[in-house]
Amino acid sequence: MIAPDGRPGVILYEYPFNERIRTYLRLEHLFQGLGELVNRDQALDHHYALATIFEVMDVAARADLKSDVMKDLEKQKQVLNSYRGNPAIAEGVLDDVISQLDRCFAALNNQPGKAGQSLTENDWLMSIRSRVSIPGGTCEFDLPAYYAWQHRSAASRRADLERWAATLGPLAESIHLLLKLLRDSGAPQKVMATGGQLQQNLPQGRTFQLLRLRIDGALGLIPEISGNRLMVSVRLMRHEADDRLHASAEDAAFELTLCS
Repeated sequence: MIAPDGRPGVILYEYPFNERIRTYLRLEHLFQGLGELVNRDQALDHHYALATIFEVMDVAARADLKSDVMKDLEKQKQVLNSYRGNPAIAEGVLDDVISQLDRCFAALNNQPGKAGQSLTENDWLMSIRSRVSIPGGTCEFDLPAYYAWQHRSAASRRADLERWAATLGPLAESIHLLLKLLRDSGAPQKVMATGGQLQQNLPQGRTFQLLRLRIDGALGLIPEISGNRLMVSVRLMRHEADDRLHASAEDAAFELTLCS
């Protein structure tokens, strides 16, 4: 993020503690990029939008992904239902979130097979998918029909992309909701890296899934994060003129949030 005066603003880094959350974050990253690319008008942007759809399909091809997402939706519903009767919880807000969870669960459950599976029946799309990972593999002499599609109006291409991306909608909405609930579960704390390093023991009895780190971009420091169920470690690095990362030895403050 860039501040109004042109200086770097606060930068948010996220570190997943397990493979499932790592996959969710990758999918969220792809869906965010897809949304931006589809809304643009240039044929090149729409080419990368289509390539992103194929990337989502590749990630979603994991056999147990849909099952994992549905289990997490159901787990979150059970957790929220346990808050009923708590005077500190607004029942209306609780009902709204549970309704969102139910809607996401039903949409995923009603979708046959994996996310985007219906697109695999489109031979034209699959011919593009088979060549998009080849350097220069989508040139006009390789895929003349695709080249012609890129010369259609932006509105026509966008309508096609939105139609194809709609098959991924239930997964995108579910991932968005699950990550929002996970992020909201954490409480930020101010910490200090002494000599450019921080090691912190994690509270016992809780299983954390995500670490969020906010640091002032104007410091020019890049956190290298590692962690397990017992401890988290942050080492601050600086990108120097030789295009290498060098360890920083200076003290620096940042915000740390542990989400379970």
